[in-house]
Amino acid sequence: AANYVKTTDFLDLIQLNSFGCGLDAVTTDQVSDILTHSGKIYTCLKIDEVNNLGAARIRIRSLIAAIRTREKNPKERKIVPSSYQRAVFTEEMRKTYTILAPQMAPIHFELLEPAFKASGYNLVVLGNDNKAAVDAGLKYVNNDACYPSLITVGMFMDAVTSGKYDVDHLAIIMSQTGGGCRASNYIYLLRKGMEKAGFGNIPIISLNVNGMNEQPGFDMNLSMVRKLMAAVIYGDTLMYLANKTRPYETIKGAVDELATKWLHKLENAFIEGKAQATSTMKQLSKALAEDFAALPQKAEEKIKVGIVGEIYIKYAGLGNNNLEQFLQKQNCEYMLPGMLNFIMYCADTYLTDYKLYGGKFFKYGISKMAMAYLKRLEKIMLHALDTQPFKPPASYEETKALVKNVIGYGNNMGEGWLLTAEMLELAKSGYNNIICAQPFGCLPNHIAGRGMLNKIKEIAENANILPIDYDSSASKVNQENRIKLMLATAE
Repeated sequence: AANYVKTTDFLDLIQLNSFGCGLDAVTTDQVSDILTHSGKIYTCLKIDEVNNLGAARIRIRSLIAAIRTREKNPKERKIVPSSYQRAVFTEEMRKTYTILAPQMAPIHFELLEPAFKASGYNLVVLGNDNKAAVDAGLKYVNNDACYPSLITVGMFMDAVTSGKYDVDHLAIIMSQTGGGCRASNYIYLLRKGMEKAGFGNIPIISLNVNGMNEQPGFDMNLSMVRKLMAAVIYGDTLMYLANKTRPYETIKGAVDELATKWLHKLENAFIEGKAQATSTMKQLSKALAEDFAALPQKAEEKIKVGIVGEIYIKYAGLGNNNLEQFLQKQNCEYMLPGMLNFIMYCADTYLTDYKLYGGKFFKYGISKMAMAYLKRLEKIMLHALDTQPFKPPASYEETKALVKNVIGYGNNMGEGWLLTAEMLELAKSGYNNIICAQPFGCLPNHIAGRGMLNKIKEIAENANILPIDYDSSASKVNQENRIKLMLATAE
């Protein structure tokens, strides 16, 4: 519509934006760019439940007045193409460029860095997950975009503008799911921010298996996939073991010390090129579980808390106001579902969509093989975790079965049905107190998370679920007080 209006003299455009709609937050920027670059006036009206339309009327009157002024003083408009020139990451750049990645999950990304380096890429995981990243995000990202996109783009913008890196030999990488969510627009938001800051020459690499935004110098081959998946398996295993043992350690800091030791050991395995071998994964995962099982533990009961939600907010301390550290101070045992669950859910989504709506059989076959491979890896992890005194978490298929006839498997935008399933699985495992951490205005979380609470409580009667919205303007004190109230009623 904007492309048509910009070429038609007698037309102007008003965009109606649904308040809190993340997809609208992306399109408003695009529509504005298309119109204003070609001399048209852009007007956006946010629609919510407010009955007072005075502000909207003023905006429309202002637009009409500007159009009349333009008609009285006509000037020749220059129609500018709205397409962009993408910075290309070439084969030669692979040898000399540093690739920046955001910090999204501390344990996992500590291992993804050496996994990338073992694949021939000089990847650096950013350590600026602090307020400076949030401030940079507020400066360069439409503030209606979701909190995870604001933070991750902010991390990149803060790093690039810091002077710490050689911007002529720098690229950035961001995961892209390809689903109908704001996460699929991170690459666009990054490009816009880089252009705005004067760094349009920096190549942006999309980490995905769907063939989107391909770069000639970045090859997501089978060898690299195996290394990255090994990092996820080790990360999930280490995260699970640390969370199970930290609340009961007899020597304060012993669990974190052991976790650090194992991170170094696993990093060396990647450097040596052995980490992704099936035999090595079995050996290291088993040794990892045995080491944590040998730690002296207190025999006492603690309040158990499960954490679910949007994938970034769930794992990242910057996104959830250091929720894990807060729960440690409250003397709780907490548990997060593994990252492998989400990856398997993404692969399984195409199988579901194919059955429901059809699609390419070739892609269906690839997804079937991917699921079989992921299940083999899951089996290695679950077998290792079946070590005294631990009890392995439910498998992906067991978790998926919990929501049969509860929520449709076609609900797969964002975390979709997996969010409901993880809450049911946590409640079944004894983690009845559940925090659903979600970005403010996140539609999939509001439907499959908050929207399913009554149904979940019908099935898991003891479930004590607290949805919490996280945003740059949200009060940390208010969030923590609500958690304390939840814990006060915990069984």
